Amino acid sequence: MAFSAFAAEPPDDLLRRMLDRETATQAERDHYSYRQTVLVEELSNNGAKRGEYREKREVIFTPGGERHESAIGKPFHGLDRLRMTEEDFADIRNIQPFLFTRDQMFLYEVKFRGEESVGEHACWVMEVKPRQLLQGQRLFEGMVWVLQSDYSVLRMEGRAVPQVFRRKEENLFPRFVTVRKLVDGKYWFPHRTAGDEVLPFRNGPLRMRLQIDYADYKRFGAESSIRFDTAK
Repeated sequence: MAFSAFAAEPPDDLLRRMLDRETATQAERDHYSYRQTVLVEELSNNGAKRGEYREKREVIFTPGGERHESAIGKPFHGLDRLRMTEEDFADIRNIQPFLFTRDQMFLYEVKFRGEESVGEHACWVMEVKPRQLLQGQRLFEGMVWVLQSDYSVLRMEGRAVPQVFRRKEENLFPRFVTVRKLVDGKYWFPHRTAGDEVLPFRNGPLRMRLQIDYADYKRFGAESSIRFDTAK
């Protein structure tokens, strides 16, 4: 990525156009099946793997057209000191593949931060922060890159918030980058999430590496084939 030497003036209704495009993208994605693969690795200070968590899930449609999410096989729980929490699973479902739809706007403050190219794509850069954090909420905080061509979000970088501090435990969350890819020539859907950070726990720092892949996007329709995986 590289900053442009001269930033173009964004349209006055940039935020509205982005929200409209994100809302349309979410509505379209709701018609797609796909597979989500999650890998969380716990690493030592020298980069050696100490343990990992793995899971595969897929979103499919029943013959009646009902959208359904199910696990493929059983998750593998092999972490050493880290453990997966309710907040981690909520973030995997909702924050790492975050789509900034109109109905979420009241939760966030958004500021324009300039223009930047991502590969061959000219983008607007916007900073997104929660207006406030209420107990039990999981929200996104970071930067989003918005395509100047059609106001789609191409890339996002930040973390799920808040970090959770309880009397007997800490629940910390790494920074991550989610990139999208163009599906069927029209909408940009989440493609890959990656994060790698040393988390500063009170009992000592721990390095966590995260990768989530979203694959096999297929639009449900009259000619769609329905597959049910029977792996246990």
